[in-house]
Amino acid sequence: MMQPLQGSFVALVTPMNSDGSLDFNALEDLIEWHIESGTNGIVAVGTTGESSTVSVPEHIKIIEKTISFSAGRVPVIAGTGANSTLEAINLTQSAASIGADYALVVTPYYNKPNQEGLFQHFSKIADSVDIPQILYNVPSRTACDLKPDTVLRLSNHSNIVGIKEAVDDKERLAELISISQTKMGQKHFSIFSGDDPTFNHFMSSGGDGVISVAANIIPRHIARICSLNLSKQFNDAIELDSNFKNLYELLFIESNPIPVKWMLHKMNKIQSGIRLPLIHFSDDFHEQTIREMVKLKLI
Repeated sequence: MMQPLQGSFVALVTPMNSDGSLDFNALEDLIEWHIESGTNGIVAVGTTGESSTVSVPEHIKIIEKTISFSAGRVPVIAGTGANSTLEAINLTQSAASIGADYALVVTPYYNKPNQEGLFQHFSKIADSVDIPQILYNVPSRTACDLKPDTVLRLSNHSNIVGIKEAVDDKERLAELISISQTKMGQKHFSIFSGDDPTFNHFMSSGGDGVISVAANIIPRHIARICSLNLSKQFNDAIELDSNFKNLYELLFIESNPIPVKWMLHKMNKIQSGIRLPLIHFSDDFHEQTIREMVKLKLI
């Protein structure tokens, strides 16, 4: 049985040059920094990695390079979701064939399937590709909500091993944790937060970890907060997490990954590239963001 996924998984940005071309040298440096900082795994080409604006060949290339640079030291989770089931199967198949450890499959965006449609979509991908798959629910971006009852049905599939849940709802979290506990005898079904501002509470309530945007900026701290929660040192985790409340807000003050890429550029980790329809971080927020970064000793 595969080691259960727990801890801090960075939703890694895709570094781009100022003209929008991919910057694989910066990608390699970022991955080294994450591994040194205690990040437990790398998510390649998720929402934060601009999956919606890279071409399919680029998408595969980014996953391939991430696997190569990680060199087996941490698991690589490839973002392979799409709103066409066939396209999601093809992307997931490609990720599996080049050696990704897991696939992260977002709910289909824009076409708004019902719960049965979602069940059949994820089941078809899991039937078609033999790689452990993590469901990803983020209704604020997809206009589609994967309900816990459907997650329960999907959790019976041997290839579906967890969920990244971005809805901050105590009742829903309790339902997901209950699903995880019912699976215990057969497999570990991991429950990840997809919401940085609330992930600490999510973990202290029984979640396994976070797939984090903030980990791009403060990898060591996010890994430490996860580690404190997993060892039940909840007060220490609350104390550390409280330092980053303003940072979490700033990371989502405009559409992700606009703020996080701007901050990484200011930290000299990446070039300034981002692809349309996303544009550079608004001048209105520069001063307060710089102030917070100086306060946290990031620059």
